[in-house]
Amino acid sequence: MVKKILPLAVLSSLIVGCTASPTGRNQVLLYSSGDMTQLGAQSFEQIKQQEKINTDPKLNNYVQCIADTLTYYVDQSTHWEVIVFDSPQVNAFALPGGHIGVYTGLFKVAKTPSQLAAVMGHEIVHVTANHSNERLSQAKITGLGLQVTDYALQDQAYKETAMQALGLGIQYGVALPYGRTQESEADIVGLELMAKAGFDPQESVTLWQNMAAASGGNQPPELLSTHPSHDTRIKDLRKAIAKLPAEYRRPQELSCSY
Repeated sequence: MVKKILPLAVLSSLIVGCTASPTGRNQVLLYSSGDMTQLGAQSFEQIKQQEKINTDPKLNNYVQCIADTLTYYVDQSTHWEVIVFDSPQVNAFALPGGHIGVYTGLFKVAKTPSQLAAVMGHEIVHVTANHSNERLSQAKITGLGLQVTDYALQDQAYKETAMQALGLGIQYGVALPYGRTQESEADIVGLELMAKAGFDPQESVTLWQNMAAASGGNQPPELLSTHPSHDTRIKDLRKAIAKLPAEYRRPQELSCSY
């Protein structure tokens, strides 16, 4: 039986992994970047085996163009693998190690390059802000620990914790929500990323208006959801846009088109 409370000496050793998020929020990260890269690669391979991959060159070039434009301002040393999946899911995700998945259902609401960049920028920030590592670390501290090894995703006892920490569902790669704090952080830092890359930050607001319309009012009350409500997101994004440097509020002419 796993004990829920760790001995003081063990907790003291774990706190060595304290760091700060992009917004200055304290984080405890217990796993190495190598561990997370390995877990991300394993997860992405599993999803590619389960999901139908879209092979439309024009659509793939469009998504790749947006990904390349965004990741240029993140880490030029990492090659980000980008896959478009044929699925009605209105979703996208990014995984440690440089992996991005976009579902074709997302194009129903992300109707422009800047709107798609808002989603992809948000997901990329989940990776660059170490949100998956943070979730796994929290699970370990509370006694739900995960051994990040070659068999992590083969062992059913570890699989659910691992995939959920990466923001993924087990069976089909359906994105599960991060915590509300992490979601809000990804919204704001992702907004800064897309604006810096030359996309129109105002389109992030339009995106969430489209999301709200597509949901048909079926979103649960904010108190019962780990995601901020659509209205809260839109209000926070508008405030953040007003604080952007003037040059970031003027979108550039970009070549990404479909």
